[in-house]
Amino acid sequence: MKAYSIDSTTQEVKEIDIEMQANTVYSFFNSILTDELNTIDKHTIHTDSNAISQNKVPFFIGGQLIIGNALIVGKNGLFDVDASIPKDDLESLVNYDITPFYKNVLNLLKDSDINLYRVFEVTQEQEDIKLNTEWVLYVFNMADDRTKEYFIAELEKAVDAKKDIAIYMQNMAILALNATANQ
Repeated sequence: MKAYSIDSTTQEVKEIDIEMQANTVYSFFNSILTDELNTIDKHTIHTDSNAISQNKVPFFIGGQLIIGNALIVGKNGLFDVDASIPKDDLESLVNYDITPFYKNVLNLLKDSDINLYRVFEVTQEQEDIKLNTEWVLYVFNMADDRTKEYFIAELEKAVDAKKDIAIYMQNMAILALNATANQ
């Protein structure tokens, strides 16, 4: 099956031929914890859930933050199929420029068990909104320098106090939503 691998260290996108079996993704990452992202239409991006704790190199596919290497396969309903996105199009979506904010935050998160893509719910004006840590980082990355410094300082305190980082991210999501609602 035609797939793509992205090596975040060498910044290389390779077209590969892979046979998808029950353990293929786990073997590819040498990990039993993987995430599946649907950023690219009719494709699945597989990533290693342990990549943050292993201090792997981050990059973006479109606006989606990816940590470490990625395996991209086509998707037709529930089935894995050949990747259909042209390699040039995929390469145009990949961006290796990571801001200092992301680098600082990911460095702080390396000793946590946070999953960037695990969905949590917050309530804003009596509406339940599904978000994730990756969204929180995206929003705060766009903030002014003072807000970024606040976010990093508070995250550092939470990490040092061994607080639940998922709860911290939920609180920061609420803070971000409240800030945008007041504008």
